[in-house]
Amino acid sequence: MMKFAILAAAAGSAAAFAPSPVAQTSTALGVTAAQKDFFGITSVDYSKALGVQAPLGFFDPLGLLTDADTEAFDDLREKEIKHGRVAMLAVTGFVQVELFGPAPGCEAATLKCQTDAFWQIWNSHPQYIAAGLIMITFIEAVSGIAATSGRESGDRAPGDFGLDPLGYLKGDPEKAARLQAQEIANGRLAMWAAAGLIGQGCSNHLGGVEALTQSLNDNMF
Repeated sequence: MMKFAILAAAAGSAAAFAPSPVAQTSTALGVTAAQKDFFGITSVDYSKALGVQAPLGFFDPLGLLTDADTEAFDDLREKEIKHGRVAMLAVTGFVQVELFGPAPGCEAATLKCQTDAFWQIWNSHPQYIAAGLIMITFIEAVSGIAATSGRESGDRAPGDFGLDPLGYLKGDPEKAARLQAQEIANGRLAMWAAAGLIGQGCSNHLGGVEALTQSLNDNMF
C-alpha cells in the first residue's frame, strides 16, 4: 500500500507542481446564468476548463460532463475544490502530528498512526469528537447555502468564499488563474495522499512518515 502511495504521489506531483496552462475560456470559473440565457448557450466545451492538465488532459471517464450545463459543472467543481482543500488540511495534520506530537489537549493520542490515534481520542475525550462533528455540521450548512444560492444565481464562482487575505486573486488575471489551477491540482494530489495515509494506517498501523521510512529502509540496495 505504501509503495502504491509513493508511486501515485510521484506521478501526481508532476501535474500538481508544474505551471498550468491558463484556460482561454469563460468556463474556467463557469458561465453565469445571465450570460447563458443572453447568449443562448446550450452546451459548453469543458475540454479547456480550468483544471484540465497534462498528462491526462480532459479526464472524464464516467461522462459526468457529457451534455452537462454550467450549473452541473459548477456543482462538481465546488465539490472537487472543497474535498481538495479538506484533503490538503488532512494530510498536513497527519504529518504535523506524527512529527511534532499531538495538539494541546490531545496528549492522549500518543500513537504515530493517526487512524489509531483517533480511537485513543475517542476513548479518552469523546466530547472532542462530538464537538468536531457539530462544527463540521455548522460549516457544511453555511457552505451549502452559499454554494447552492451562488450556483442558482450564477454570481459566485465555485469555491469562492471571498477569503483572499493576501490579495493573490486581485492582481494579474492570468496569474490568478494559474494559482487556481495549482490549487485544484494540489487538491487532487492531496486526496490521493489522504486516501493512502488512511488506507495504509488501517492496514499496517504505521504513521505515514514512519511507513515511508520503513519502506525505504527495506528496499535499500
